[in-house]
Amino acid sequence: MQVLHSPSHRAHAPAFEFFRGERVPCFETPQRAEFVLQAFQARGHDIRAPQDDSSALLPQVHQPRYLAFLQSAWTQWLALDPSNGERQPFPSVWPVRSLRSDVEPDNFTARLGLYSMDNGSPLSAGTWVAAKAGADAAASAAGVLARGERRVFCLTRPPGHHAGADFMGGYCFINNAAVAAQALLGRGCQRVAVLDVDYHHGNGTQSIFYERADVLVTSLHGDPRTEYPFYLGHADECGAAAGLGFNLNLPLPAGAPVATWFDALETACARIRRFAPDALVVSLGLDTFAGDPISSFKLQASDFSRLGARLKRLQCPTAFVLEGGYAASELGINAANVADGFEQG
Repeated sequence: MQVLHSPSHRAHAPAFEFFRGERVPCFETPQRAEFVLQAFQARGHDIRAPQDDSSALLPQVHQPRYLAFLQSAWTQWLALDPSNGERQPFPSVWPVRSLRSDVEPDNFTARLGLYSMDNGSPLSAGTWVAAKAGADAAASAAGVLARGERRVFCLTRPPGHHAGADFMGGYCFINNAAVAAQALLGRGCQRVAVLDVDYHHGNGTQSIFYERADVLVTSLHGDPRTEYPFYLGHADECGAAAGLGFNLNLPLPAGAPVATWFDALETACARIRRFAPDALVVSLGLDTFAGDPISSFKLQASDFSRLGARLKRLQCPTAFVLEGGYAASELGINAANVADGFEQG
């Protein structure tokens, strides 16, 4: 399988995050991608650098005001105090409900809160560089499929599926799956399906396409009543306006058995087949693994091979986009198992 990878991901390397109110070392680290890269290299996959620039696509997925902030955020942070280079900025106030979000505040921390859904997505000096490289890989993946390949893997980080049109969150800054889907539409696809199999609901992807009929978004994930992102991902969220009926959520209880997870996958695949997409984008979260430190599904390494083989049977050009998965040493094996299962399925 062709694997798109840029070493620029290493530029995003914050030291710590806040997890459920506690300051802890970051779960989302450069080592995640390095483990995956090593596994793909060991199995002989074709590693290539992304070739396409996503700059023209990004404003089709994200609001320009948000992109401008994200690109300049670290410079703004340093402008407040040069010693801020040794610190990580975090938001402390958010424009919830009756508060206004149409006026961008002058205060940096308030701007950061305006564009953040949580305080668990730490910025570092290289965040924009890494996030943009991920988006370039997503755009390049669309090009690979447009040139006739049937499968491609975006080995990128930080992940993207929690990032909405105008906000970051859940370690995500640019929504790579949405960029890939939009790029495929720009290259002639009439219908694109997105399948999100991350443990956590891809709230950003859902919100970006919620009122559109050209992109079907399906997701199986931990029940948001108990699992992040908490405020989106319920089964009654089916799309709106032109997109009514083009969003399918399959929330599962924490600790759901493997058989239950694969039953939900079958439901998602059946909906995708009815949609008859020209291409499929898979938000490949691997935090469904039984050993993941912040999730509670029970998939084993062999189950990821089964996942890849099942997706192969959809007979659709497929772009895999790496999302979550924080059992870092096992991440490479699980990712490569998906790819090999797809190749051999």
